[in-house]
Amino acid sequence: MATEGPELGPAGPPGGSPAPGRLYGALASDWVSPPATPAAWSLPRWRAYLAAAVLCYVNLLNYMNWFIIAGVLLDVQKFFQISDSNAGLLQTVFVGCLLLSAPVFGYLGDRHSRKATLSFGILLWSAAGLSSSFISPQYSWLFFLSRGVVGAGTASCSTIAPTVLGDLFVRDQRTQVLAIFYIFIPVGSGLGYILGSAVTALTGNWRWALRIMPCLEAMALLLLILLVPDPPRGAAEKQGEVAMGDTRSSWCEDVSWSFVWSTLGVTTMAFVTGALGFWVPKFLFEARVVHGMQSPCFQEPCDSQDSLIFGALTIVTGIVGVILGAEASRRYKKVNPRAEPLICASSLLATAPCLYLALVLAPTTLLASYVFLALGELLLSCNWAVVADILLSVVVPRCRGTAEALQITVGHVLGDAGSPYLTGLIASALRARRPNSYLQRFLSLQQSFLCCAFAIALGGGCFLLTALHLERDQAQVQRSGGAGTPDSKKAESQSLLSGTGASNEDPRPLPRKEGASPTRPAVPSWPRQ
Repeated sequence: MATEGPELGPAGPPGGSPAPGRLYGALASDWVSPPATPAAWSLPRWRAYLAAAVLCYVNLLNYMNWFIIAGVLLDVQKFFQISDSNAGLLQTVFVGCLLLSAPVFGYLGDRHSRKATLSFGILLWSAAGLSSSFISPQYSWLFFLSRGVVGAGTASCSTIAPTVLGDLFVRDQRTQVLAIFYIFIPVGSGLGYILGSAVTALTGNWRWALRIMPCLEAMALLLLILLVPDPPRGAAEKQGEVAMGDTRSSWCEDVSWSFVWSTLGVTTMAFVTGALGFWVPKFLFEARVVHGMQSPCFQEPCDSQDSLIFGALTIVTGIVGVILGAEASRRYKKVNPRAEPLICASSLLATAPCLYLALVLAPTTLLASYVFLALGELLLSCNWAVVADILLSVVVPRCRGTAEALQITVGHVLGDAGSPYLTGLIASALRARRPNSYLQRFLSLQQSFLCCAFAIALGGGCFLLTALHLERDQAQVQRSGGAGTPDSKKAESQSLLSGTGASNEDPRPLPRKEGASPTRPAVPSWPRQ
């Protein structure tokens, strides 16, 4: 009896894949209907970029809260009658509460709705910031506590927002979007200085700066609820549950040496930015007093010109630095797979001498100090987007929220949680042994900064060690199903942003099983999910 041949139609010519659910005669013994995979989550391109814009706005407000007090530090010290060492403790309390809450937000973000968790964080820090503006001078401890609650709320943005962006974009698109997202670290920091000092100058009361912020944060909360989706974890990549059978491993097995060394590098960056960000406006103010360009401040409101200058400097160098770092990474990765940690290492090693020269030249020439300070900020800003991309490339999607939280926690515990307080403590200790003059106060603060130049050079060494392990760790993530191949990632990115999704059918045939019946498949067809 003649065997019925394959029928031409939607399946194409003989040798192609049979039409779904249609197997004929002997052909049925050669083909087995493949298991269907769940349809890929998709989002229109404009929605993805709109969500990224909202998250960038949230990140802007996040870092404005970090440094708005630094912009009015002299006024806060006069109002609450606190010394340099206790003023540094303000930022230490803020960062300490942030690092304690970061693992909690990371855990919630990996297991529950990231959108709801981030919304709660915004609501928490807005309420605490507004209430802190009504605290009277005799309750300075309550002001410290409120700053801690603000820090706890801001941890939600730092841990959750980058993971949402990581699930909306892949490869070069993710690098570019993260670059824009991390531009708002220096921009937000600079606007924090500017808002604090400008509002104080306009109203004569530094507390009005804290009352304006909740209005901006209410708008951010509304935009987040209306415009930002809550994508499945690993939506932009073929996560294990979809393509690889959900291969599970312990969290310790997923931690790589690239993650460890890059986290230590980020820690040194946090140490330096924490100390400089909090104390540099006051350092520049006292430098101008030493040069005879400014009168000392004995009562509030104090002259806020230095906060305005440093804020503008931070914004400009931050934008340019982040763009340069991201673009250098994108181009250099094409010829060197270790480009990202090498860029971070070289920029940090170049930052160290710039920072040292900015400090030692301040007593003699203020202009040169500004130039080297700007150059150091520019080089330091080159790393923000790059280090985030390193983390996303060496951690599987299901652990990214926790990994972000762990990196934030370690960076703040060993970095900017203690560096502002340590700098103020060293300055107070040095000043106690010297004559009481503005020159000696300035020199004490200057010399307390010198440890930052040493710390940033150590950070460069940590990123050099990251480069030694990067390729192996990225390959391990790909083998575990946390990332697709380079070709598949490009296709997945286009599919995700175009809203077309992925095909549920695999056109390639599965091998015939031994002993299969010539009239029916060896394995029954799986229903479409």
